[in-house]
Amino acid sequence: MSKPSPSRTPDTAGQAPPDSPLTTKEGWRHFVGHEPVPPALLTAAQRSAMSRTERLRQEEQRREYHADLPMVNTPTIRKVIATSRLLIQLNRNQISARRGVILSGASGTGKTTALTQLGRAHELAVRKRHPREVTRLPVLYVTVPPAATPKMLAMEFARFFGLTFPTRVNVTDIVDAVCATAAHVHVDLVLLDELHNLNLATRSGAEASDQLKYFAERLPATFAYAGIDIESQGVFAGTRGRQIAGRFVVIPAAQFSHATEADQDAWRALVGTLESMLRLHEHTPGALAGLSEYLFHRTGGMIGSLSQLIRGAAVLAIEDGSERITEDLLDIVPIDYAAEQSGKLSAPVKPSARRRRAA
Repeated sequence: MSKPSPSRTPDTAGQAPPDSPLTTKEGWRHFVGHEPVPPALLTAAQRSAMSRTERLRQEEQRREYHADLPMVNTPTIRKVIATSRLLIQLNRNQISARRGVILSGASGTGKTTALTQLGRAHELAVRKRHPREVTRLPVLYVTVPPAATPKMLAMEFARFFGLTFPTRVNVTDIVDAVCATAAHVHVDLVLLDELHNLNLATRSGAEASDQLKYFAERLPATFAYAGIDIESQGVFAGTRGRQIAGRFVVIPAAQFSHATEADQDAWRALVGTLESMLRLHEHTPGALAGLSEYLFHRTGGMIGSLSQLIRGAAVLAIEDGSERITEDLLDIVPIDYAAEQSGKLSAPVKPSARRRRAA
């Protein structure tokens, strides 16, 4: 019996529709090519000379910019990129047993950000080396669906390329089409997020893990995974786990600490970097850095929560016309529950509270 062919081939030069997620080639290409441009800050005289429509348009541009602030190059991102680039070089001429990276940590510690920034940095480097090869697609990004089966996992790979199949297609045909397409567009880095969704304690999870290993054998690429607390999920247990442990470098993603002076300096530098990106008319440079301790206890040292807090405050500062970020404004920005709970545990006890406890 002849194998069914996918109903359409990838058009790597196509534009991303508005609803394209990162797990499609269109959405990925849009992400790689997107670079937020800082809007110019106008003088008071320039602003007063603008019409109401022009002022509203300029405010909207700045709100959009702050809602999508450029990514900060954290130590975790730097380590993931440096380690993975080395492994890509070492794997280039390997026939099998290629080495990979697993990024593991708690939710909100920037794992997905580090993974996608790795892919973006690699693709931009490849584009620079091969500027005329517009059909080259060096990075494949997928997420592991909940309760993944081998076929579900293979379909995620196919969906990235835009490959579709008849309803009754078998997993072997899907894998063959994915591998042929990946070879055609020169994929050499595979990013797989939400690895914790692979439950090796179940039969379907174990089979999906085997399917992933098969992809790693078939594709001449470096694999980089990210997931929540991978070490405690049983991924390294048993025969399958020992094989994974023998082929992957584990990079921990953790929340920032505030215990030592060096930790505090690193956190303050991170806050200062984010502050330098702000485009607010009345904001005093260094004001946020001066609130670094407050920001740490408010976010529990979570980079994702810190980004949300500062971006939200910047948008509110434009909307209320204050054009500056203060502690009072930060207090009304909502953040995630995990950061709130962590912040309560790490917040210093105020003098009045200490006196009440002593009483």
